[in-house]
Amino acid sequence: MLKVDLHCHSNVSDGVLAPAAVAQTARTAGVDVWALTDHDEVDGVAEARAAAQALGMQFVSGVEISITWAKETVHIVGLQIDETHAGLCAGLAATRAGRDNRGRQIAAELAKVGIAGAYEGALKFVGNPDLMSRTHFARYLVEQGVCASIPDVFKKYLSEGKPGYVPHRWATLEDAVGWIRAAGGIAVIAHPGRYKFNDMAQGVLFDEFKQLGGTAIEVVTGSHTPDQYPEYAELARRYGFLASRGTDFHAPGEARVDFALLPPLPSGVTPVWHDWF
Repeated sequence: MLKVDLHCHSNVSDGVLAPAAVAQTARTAGVDVWALTDHDEVDGVAEARAAAQALGMQFVSGVEISITWAKETVHIVGLQIDETHAGLCAGLAATRAGRDNRGRQIAAELAKVGIAGAYEGALKFVGNPDLMSRTHFARYLVEQGVCASIPDVFKKYLSEGKPGYVPHRWATLEDAVGWIRAAGGIAVIAHPGRYKFNDMAQGVLFDEFKQLGGTAIEVVTGSHTPDQYPEYAELARRYGFLASRGTDFHAPGEARVDFALLPPLPSGVTPVWHDWF
């Protein structure tokens, strides 16, 4: 059985390793098919592809696009994309715009509760200046001993209603799915169990996504708890979605489960990669 991981990040977005190093980490853990899906950026794809090929892995070009839906941030993964497609690249550039200003606002809000120097501190962890994110601030707060872990930072400071939270208006669902499809790719809702939607809102999201041409949801992901794997497998079957799998890797030791330990998809679902090879 192929070991497939279709959701990973490098230091081109908010990961800590270069694309080639992520490829090596995945391959060492036994991954056979691998995708790099950096946030709103495809600049790491060429390096990732070359590294994967050198290591004997099948490579899938990818991206993870931030959108705003029902006033919440949702992530849409694009797989098998042409990363050079002009429309996709223009859309991603527009999506990245404003991240630096948002970062400065986050730092200002953290300063109000006594956490000084957060912008400069977060910047130390940024590999791509266009892609400063909340994760970079979280790493700085852990480094400073403000919190013990990145999830703890998000819970106390960087989620909605907390002192360092600054909302950002991203692309729309229609934008993201349209860019991915125009670039020849497959649109996937990333870690659907992570969003704070009730069953009705989630159903509306799934219906709209399907109507726009979205075809898959992540079922097994490092951002889901084990009890959510069968739940989202059943939802994939109910809505007729293909099922995807990936660690949502950002850095060694940061994920809930690493490359080697992520379980296979539950039975009864059709893998998004079923007809690729």
